[in-house]
Amino acid sequence: MLFQDKVVIVTGAARGIGKSIAAAFAQEGAKVAVVDMNGSLAAKAAEEIGRSGRAVLAYQADVRIPSDIQSMLSMVCAQLGLPAVLVNNAGLSQRHVPTVDQDLREWDEVLDTNLKGTLICSAEVGKVMIKNGCGKIVNIASIVAFSGFPQRSAYGPAKAGVVDLTKVLAVEWAPYGITVNAVAPGYVQTPMIEGRVASGEHDLKTLEGRIPLGRLADPDEIAQAVLFLASERASYITGITLPVDGGWLARGE
Repeated sequence: MLFQDKVVIVTGAARGIGKSIAAAFAQEGAKVAVVDMNGSLAAKAAEEIGRSGRAVLAYQADVRIPSDIQSMLSMVCAQLGLPAVLVNNAGLSQRHVPTVDQDLREWDEVLDTNLKGTLICSAEVGKVMIKNGCGKIVNIASIVAFSGFPQRSAYGPAKAGVVDLTKVLAVEWAPYGITVNAVAPGYVQTPMIEGRVASGEHDLKTLEGRIPLGRLADPDEIAQAVLFLASERASYITGITLPVDGGWLARGE
């Protein structure tokens, strides 16, 4: 198993892509910390994933609050051990709205969660990894970081910031044996996307027609890319963002 008895922290892991990532690590033998600001959903996810027989524990924490992350990290170290992997998955989407109508409170919330939350978690866990002389960090970005998606004036810049932060940390922490990479998903079959299709905000046939592979990603396909970048198979890879988008960016139109 790729991660036998290694301690893995996954934020935003109570549902969707984060839950799939946590489950994939558990299947590869890891001891997983399911971190989410919704404690009850985190507990439910940890219980489901833990049926595999692995050590999976839930922790309630808000990635925007340093003291929350410090407390979570202390508990993880005490109950599971020193973290070998951090996956910064916690994030918010945004309403599709013209930039001139962008609510600044929503803008702050999206930036605080997606970008500042990634910084806070990386910095706190990074202190432990630096002291330990090793570690793997994988951030969840988005294809929106690389293109001018209209009406995404909060989400796009936040994810672009995650891409650049990934490079900064990769270069800064390479001397300590820490690699920092990111995965940029395209459209993924999650409850959030299903809800937007149901409400008419997205047209499924239009989305699938724009994707060269002709379908949305399964959440486990994102998880497998994360596992690769967090594994020793990617030991000489750092500072990159890997699109997992079915060819969306390659199409370029």
